[in-house]
Amino acid sequence: MSQNLLELCPVSAVENDAVIRVDTAGKLLAVYNLGGTIYVTDDTCTHGPGCMSEGLIEGENIFCNFHNGAFHIPTGRVVEPPCMVPLA
Repeated sequence: MSQNLLELCPVSAVENDAVIRVDTAGKLLAVYNLGGTIYVTDDTCTHGPGCMSEGLIEGENIFCNFHNGAFHIPTGRVVEPPCMVPLA
Protein backbone atom coordinates (compact mmCIF):
# COMPACT_ATOMS: atom_id res chain seq x y z
CA MET A 1 0.00 0.00 0.00
CA SER A 2 1.43 3.37 -0.95
CA GLN A 3 1.06 6.46 1.21
CA ASN A 4 0.61 9.99 0.01
CA LEU A 5 2.54 12.24 2.36
CA LEU A 6 2.07 15.97 2.57
CA GLU A 7 4.61 18.20 4.29
CA LEU A 8 2.69 20.65 6.44
CA CYS A 9 5.08 22.52 8.75
CA PRO A 10 8.00 21.92 11.08
CA VAL A 11 6.91 20.28 14.34
CA SER A 12 8.55 23.20 16.14
CA ALA A 13 6.01 25.57 14.53
CA VAL A 14 3.25 24.12 16.73
CA GLU A 15 3.71 24.88 20.41
CA ASN A 16 2.74 22.27 22.99
CA ASP A 17 -1.03 22.12 23.59
CA ALA A 18 -1.67 24.55 20.72
CA VAL A 19 -3.12 24.58 17.20
CA ILE A 20 -2.10 26.41 14.03
CA ARG A 21 -3.69 26.81 10.61
CA VAL A 22 -1.83 25.44 7.59
CA ASP A 23 -2.86 26.17 4.00
CA THR A 24 -1.30 23.58 1.71
CA ALA A 25 -2.22 21.80 -1.52
CA GLY A 26 -5.49 23.73 -1.65
CA LYS A 27 -6.61 22.54 1.79
CA LEU A 28 -7.02 24.48 5.03
CA LEU A 29 -5.89 22.26 7.90
CA ALA A 30 -5.64 22.59 11.66
CA VAL A 31 -2.41 21.11 13.07
CA TYR A 32 -2.46 20.35 16.80
CA ASN A 33 0.31 19.48 19.26
CA LEU A 34 -1.11 17.67 22.28
CA GLY A 35 1.68 16.79 24.66
CA GLY A 36 4.11 16.17 21.81
CA THR A 37 1.70 14.17 19.63
CA ILE A 38 0.72 15.84 16.37
CA TYR A 39 -2.83 15.60 14.99
CA VAL A 40 -4.36 17.13 11.85
CA THR A 41 -8.00 17.88 11.02
CA ASP A 42 -9.81 20.04 8.53
CA ASP A 43 -9.69 23.64 9.75
CA THR A 44 -13.32 24.43 8.90
CA CYS A 45 -15.96 23.42 11.45
CA THR A 46 -18.54 21.00 10.10
CA HIS A 47 -21.35 23.10 11.60
CA GLY A 48 -20.54 26.57 10.29
CA PRO A 49 -17.84 28.96 9.18
CA GLY A 50 -15.71 28.61 12.33
CA CYS A 51 -11.97 27.92 12.11
CA MET A 52 -10.75 25.14 14.35
CA SER A 53 -7.31 26.77 14.45
CA GLU A 54 -8.93 29.75 16.21
CA GLY A 55 -10.71 27.55 18.75
CA LEU A 56 -9.96 26.78 22.38
CA ILE A 57 -8.22 23.54 23.33
CA GLU A 58 -9.30 21.86 26.57
CA GLY A 59 -7.60 18.54 27.14
CA GLU A 60 -8.09 16.53 23.94
CA ASN A 61 -11.02 18.65 22.73
CA ILE A 62 -11.18 21.71 20.48
CA PHE A 63 -14.06 24.17 20.88
CA CYS A 64 -15.10 25.94 17.69
CA ASN A 65 -14.88 29.72 17.82
CA PHE A 66 -18.19 30.12 15.97
CA HIS A 67 -20.90 28.22 17.93
CA ASN A 68 -18.71 26.68 20.67
CA GLY A 69 -19.36 23.10 19.55
CA ALA A 70 -16.52 20.73 20.39
CA PHE A 71 -14.64 17.88 18.76
CA HIS A 72 -12.26 15.23 20.11
CA ILE A 73 -8.97 16.08 18.41
CA PRO A 74 -7.49 12.56 18.08
CA THR A 75 -10.64 11.12 16.48
CA GLY A 76 -12.54 14.13 15.12
CA ARG A 77 -15.76 12.90 16.77
CA VAL A 78 -18.32 15.41 18.05
CA VAL A 79 -18.32 15.89 21.85
CA GLU A 80 -20.51 19.03 22.19
CA PRO A 81 -23.45 20.24 20.11
CA PRO A 82 -24.50 22.06 17.99
CA CYS A 83 -21.99 20.19 15.80
CA MET A 84 -23.27 16.86 14.51
CA VAL A 85 -20.77 15.79 11.83
CA PRO A 86 -17.23 14.71 12.83
CA LEU A 87 -14.13 16.52 11.60
CA ALA A 88 -12.10 14.84 8.87
